[in-house]
Amino acid sequence: MSHAVKIVMVEDDLGHAKLIEKNIRRANISNEIEHFADGGSAMDYLFSEEVRLNGPMLILLDLNLPDMSGTDILVRVKNDERLRRAPVVILTTTDDKHEIQRCYDLGCNVYITKPVDYESFAGAIRQLGLFLSVMQAPDIE
Repeated sequence: MSHAVKIVMVEDDLGHAKLIEKNIRRANISNEIEHFADGGSAMDYLFSEEVRLNGPMLILLDLNLPDMSGTDILVRVKNDERLRRAPVVILTTTDDKHEIQRCYDLGCNVYITKPVDYESFAGAIRQLGLFLSVMQAPDIE
């Protein structure tokens, strides 16, 4: 049984969150988007039974959250047996080369600097859309 890939967006700026969702929809991606405005509620969700049972997801992650660093979330996700295969897209205002390299070293798949250039964001999302369309949940025994 396969599940549609859910997009989990962790973004504390509501304006950015709305813009990101608009761009995803403009790229003709209709997957469900679950939005969290802080790291704590995102972590509660990511490590919940619902997520463990329902399989694949794409995580859109801001690094600068009010209660924790996005890199902390990235580390936890990539160290988790069940979540480590989930693609993580970092969407943040930080364009520091060391920070970008650190995120790739920690396992992020795409790093996009805000404000988001629509064309590059749409291109990345379209590529991920192709990826999402073939991505399957591992069978749960």
